[in-house]
Amino acid sequence: MYMTEKYNNNRGKSSLRSILISVVALGSVVSMPLANAQQSPMSISKVNAFELRVGDPAKTVAFYQDMFGMPVVARVGNMISMQIGEGPQFMQVRSVMPGETPGISWLGYSVENFNLQEQQAKLQSLGFRVIDAPAKSVPGIEVAMSTWVSMRGNTPELFFADERGLIVHLGDTSYCGGSGPLGNVCNAEPAPQGMFSLNDINHFTVFLNDGAAANKWYQDTFGLSVQAYQGPGAPVTGIGDGYQFVMYAGGPSPDSVPANIHHGSLNLNAFDVEAIQAMLEDYGFTLQGDRPLGPMMHYISLRQPERGGAPGGTPELYFTDPDGIRMQLQDPTYCGGGGYLGNECL
Repeated sequence: MYMTEKYNNNRGKSSLRSILISVVALGSVVSMPLANAQQSPMSISKVNAFELRVGDPAKTVAFYQDMFGMPVVARVGNMISMQIGEGPQFMQVRSVMPGETPGISWLGYSVENFNLQEQQAKLQSLGFRVIDAPAKSVPGIEVAMSTWVSMRGNTPELFFADERGLIVHLGDTSYCGGSGPLGNVCNAEPAPQGMFSLNDINHFTVFLNDGAAANKWYQDTFGLSVQAYQGPGAPVTGIGDGYQFVMYAGGPSPDSVPANIHHGSLNLNAFDVEAIQAMLEDYGFTLQGDRPLGPMMHYISLRQPERGGAPGGTPELYFTDPDGIRMQLQDPTYCGGGGYLGNECL
């Protein structure tokens, strides 16, 4: 997930038993799941969407279509929605605004039987204040503990910025980045096949000023549970089907720094490390090696047993796009846990 070790092509094996023993051995450093959906104010079912802010949207669309054959399903102003897998999960692309740098702007969670007014009222009951929609370039830390509705064409969209400045979108389970009251009217444009076949969104890692407090808040608020540990004090907060998750990391720090969505991860239908790297090289990516990370690079991080990985390391494959935005690729069974595929979870 984060912290890197270099890949040495050793395919270690791990067992669920060894992961459980590691968790128990951590003793009081970690805690077991804190919340359940019946006790929580809101319930989310999936990581459904995210937004990239980029220098050249047309270039970004062409790149991700070359890579994954992602069809464009909606265009509203300078925002372009690209379908992930079979949908309705999607990635939204927009241009960077003055003062911004390329990156991931927000995460989107889907809510069963979504009702915007009801969800915003629940946020208010948790202490969020309702504000007018801020400019997209405003960091979430400047509007922390706020919720707002912005219009994307004729579709009202509900956002909130949490206490630590992470911006989150809440929408219906059918939300595809399209038009209509629920944003679920989408029309796919023809797209190339792509080098790889995407399955779904897998996870995000977010650095903020108090990861432990963020994990507890999202667990308590949305009825989420810990599904794996990647070392002492590094819980993986699961969402929905037991494979998706968000990892809130960092701190604690007294500083009010903007939340940083460090990377996102997508699932491939055929995950073969050596084959994927070879195809990336053929496309024009270069191996990072000892160089600073830049655009169009790739590397492997080996997550070792002390961080919940397999003996010899669980390979986690990263690449950077033309803007240098970091993304990860994993097997559809990856859940942030142990084993070679990272699929042995609590």
